[in-house]
Amino acid sequence: MAQPNPYRERLSLSWWLWLPAVAVAGALAAEVKLGAPGAATWVAYLVLLPLTIVGLWRLGRIRIEVSDGELRVDDAHIPLRYIGEVTALTADEKRDLLGPYADPEAFVVQRPWIGTAVRVEVRDEADPTPYWLISTRRPDALVAALRDQASMTR
Repeated sequence: MAQPNPYRERLSLSWWLWLPAVAVAGALAAEVKLGAPGAATWVAYLVLLPLTIVGLWRLGRIRIEVSDGELRVDDAHIPLRYIGEVTALTADEKRDLLGPYADPEAFVVQRPWIGTAVRVEVRDEADPTPYWLISTRRPDALVAALRDQASMTR
């Protein structure tokens, strides 16, 4: 029996979000430079720009993976045998599930710069989590990978 291709995605920031963030850090460093005398003028650049870059990189560190009979999102994982209905969501549906229709016990990994998401029903009686809501740029591919691998584990 052939193994399906594993699904992998990293929820990194788009390049166009990096530009304004680095520009704002540069502007803040320039403001400090204007008021600092002597050699201290460059300290703000040496501190703010690397901190901004590290912060932006950390915002995009979340990984989604479907392989080896599990769904992994960052450090969380769930065996595919406990997954029920899987639904791809539009930006409006995602907003509803994060707002008026949100369940406080749901597991949510949400990135505001990613419009679409997937809702994964949890069918484990020992787990109080009703569903996982996961931001993804490729909801149809994630749904297909979950369905393909879940059908192979059952």
